[in-house]
Amino acid sequence: MKKLFITTAIAALLSVNVFASTKPVTGGDDNVSYLAVTKFNKDFYGAENVSWKVTANFQKVTFTIDGVKKSAFYNAKGDLIGITQNVLFNELPAKARKEIAAKYEGYFANEVIKLENEDNFDSTVYFVDLKNDKEELLVRVTPYAGVYFFQKVK
Repeated sequence: MKKLFITTAIAALLSVNVFASTKPVTGGDDNVSYLAVTKFNKDFYGAENVSWKVTANFQKVTFTIDGVKKSAFYNAKGDLIGITQNVLFNELPAKARKEIAAKYEGYFANEVIKLENEDNFDSTVYFVDLKNDKEELLVRVTPYAGVYFFQKVK
């Protein structure tokens, strides 16, 4: 019984040391900052299928939570910048859908990305990838359902 208790205690101490490590955690070939990983684990407890990518400007983590695939972006200090996820065109405000149909007749929505800004979640914007036979455009939908040309894709 004494051996079982000691073995369990050692295993518990080793697992605590693993989680308390201050070394960067790697995501593939990229070094992800310990601060970003710690913040992510706190912000999205229970996330699955976690995959990190590091660039010069940010650290992007793609994951699934509650059955929804999302991406979160962290700066070098580990601060959450924003969260994105693909959504259906029907999730846009009705006013925006109507304006897109009128302004961009003949285009179809290829993809819709919802961006929640960490500084102000009331400022959720959408980016809609619109295509027709000749070109592909990206439009931005504001929190108040305004639709604005963002950039030409092709």
